[in-house]
Amino acid sequence: MRKFGSVLLAATLALTMTACGASNSDGSTGSASGSNSNDTANKPIEITYWYSWGDKIAENNENLVKMFNESQDEVIVKAEYQGTYADQHSKAQAAFAAGNAPEVWQNEIASVGVFAESGMTQELTSFVEKDQLDMEDFIQGLMGNSYVNDKLYALPYLRSTPILYFNRTMLKEAGLDPAGPKNWAEFEDYARKLTIKDQRYGISMPVDIWFYEAFVRQSGGTMISEDGKSAAFDNETGIEPVKLWLKMKDEGIMSIGTTDDAGTQAKTDFHNQRSAMLFSSTADLTNNMKVAEEQGFELGTTFMPANDTYGVPTGGANLVMTSGLSPEKQEAAWKFIKWMTSKEQTIYASSFTGYLPSRISAVESDEMKKLYEEKPLFKVAVDQLEYAGPRPMQKVYPEIGEMIKNEILRAVVDSSVSAEAAVAEAAKKANALLNK
Repeated sequence: MRKFGSVLLAATLALTMTACGASNSDGSTGSASGSNSNDTANKPIEITYWYSWGDKIAENNENLVKMFNESQDEVIVKAEYQGTYADQHSKAQAAFAAGNAPEVWQNEIASVGVFAESGMTQELTSFVEKDQLDMEDFIQGLMGNSYVNDKLYALPYLRSTPILYFNRTMLKEAGLDPAGPKNWAEFEDYARKLTIKDQRYGISMPVDIWFYEAFVRQSGGTMISEDGKSAAFDNETGIEPVKLWLKMKDEGIMSIGTTDDAGTQAKTDFHNQRSAMLFSSTADLTNNMKVAEEQGFELGTTFMPANDTYGVPTGGANLVMTSGLSPEKQEAAWKFIKWMTSKEQTIYASSFTGYLPSRISAVESDEMKKLYEEKPLFKVAVDQLEYAGPRPMQKVYPEIGEMIKNEILRAVVDSSVSAEAAVAEAAKKANALLNK
């Protein structure tokens, strides 16, 4: 691997992001072919596309690939499910080294820089300029993780923010405002009033770097310094979220999972009404709506609660092209990427899953306006974009995120470890990586 060793890259990609995550489902996997072929002029170019996550997200990917293949006869795309983002990233690294990487695949947005700087993904400016693609139509708040060193390496595809889901039926029964909590104080109060000892928690949640980034942003903080050389969370903006979580955990109004499947367990608790609230991606919206209907409760969504301000990181995946493809494969891959990120497909994907529409023209379309009017839950994440920002893209950031998570978990399971100590230790380790 160019610029750094495969061992380091594998380590940095070991972090499993819930940013835009949904529950896994079984899916077929297989090796993709990135070899240069001498296709005849009348034979379609075949390329492989890798995607992550199951359920409605998998259906969306498979449906769109089928629609693309049926829309023209120049390119045939084979879609292959690859598990979580971390699974997909590890497999892509191995496939690239073996010379059989997929032509098009998903980069979780914080990892766009890792793969671009490793030489695994193709710079896209020439394709954009050749086709005069209207880059101004992409929502600018979603473009921060598309550029690496001022060069374009990815286009927004299935993009998300975390939002607060809640069981509106329970809120009404508890005499709470069914619109949901607006700030940290209300969030804590709601959790307390919604908890029934030995029956349900106010909220179940994993220790997740995406959610931690949101809480830091809500206190006016950032994760990494502007020059990218030091941790920026070793202060009150990074300590306050951990203090709040530990306080709520100790009181018994928040369940914090400590196992590898804590994110899945939190969703299961919410679906089975063993918790009243849930932090999760807007990508889970249509699946949560389906579950709520099956379980007989009314679903609500709102912004993640504010502290000094509202604030969330964006998440999800951008589409990238593998580097080193033949001209024919490049053109086929670009045709597919351009189609998948177009207005029409953006509308389809957002309506089908709950992911954010990444194009202004999609948000302003009659189809989306009608959806927002009929199902206002879909518009919550779009409105929250006003307070959203990109995730850090330093090549060591996935590893830093894992360190932060582990230090917070240490404080969760060991009462002698304070929030201050956990954050300080995470910052110390982060600084060591950033200054290597």
